[in-house]
Amino acid sequence: MKNSSSDYDYFEFTIYRDYGPINYLFFTISLLIYIIIISANTVVILIVGLKKSLHQPMYIFICCLCFNSLFGSSGFFPRFLMDLLSDTHFISRVSCLVQLYIIFLYIACELFFLGIMSYDRFVAICQPLYYHSTMTFKMVLCLIVSAELIPALLLALYVSSLSNVPFCGNKLNRVFCSSLSSLSCPNLTLGNNSGRAVTLVIIAVPLVLILYTYLRILMVCRRSSTEFKGKAFQTCLPHIVSFTSSSVSVAST
Repeated sequence: MKNSSSDYDYFEFTIYRDYGPINYLFFTISLLIYIIIISANTVVILIVGLKKSLHQPMYIFICCLCFNSLFGSSGFFPRFLMDLLSDTHFISRVSCLVQLYIIFLYIACELFFLGIMSYDRFVAICQPLYYHSTMTFKMVLCLIVSAELIPALLLALYVSSLSNVPFCGNKLNRVFCSSLSSLSCPNLTLGNNSGRAVTLVIIAVPLVLILYTYLRILMVCRRSSTEFKGKAFQTCLPHIVSFTSSSVSVAST
């Protein structure tokens, strides 16, 4: 499993233990969670797809979040479920990098979609007369592609740089390959530095957009009537719910 004294082709997840029957309980609970995630997101996608009144930018973005959730959970749960019942917990270097890319891409796209959803709410509340001329089909498509393409390219650069870094250990005390960069040899910091740069961009861009748009929304609401504030809250409610659930999901990952 070792190429040289300072590099590895396989990594071992050390967090898993043989707890006997309890492992089957963990497996059953995790499988149920996976099934619920698939079912819930599929139902939302079907409802939005079949109901023409929901063919609006906000609900299209919610659908994108659902597709992203299916993508991310499918990149995590199958391997996780297998590891819960397996006697050995080795993963190849290539598989580890692919898993890392999929899960980090899921997190990044989640944040970017929340960012463009906040922009959509900003236009709807602060510039209602220009909403339909601004949030056109072409604009929505452009935002969706950007929210997927930018994180995909950034993470591809990061994983590519990490794939060329020698590793001085092969023990991962995680349920997936999230701490892979910490195993890189101390004298080579390219993977860690690129990882920090990518993380900063992925977190900062949507966070700044969300903070800016909601600050503008609050400023408009402050000068408006109670009725307008109520309508603004109802308009923002889908995004607030999505932001809360996504934050919990990302934090647990």
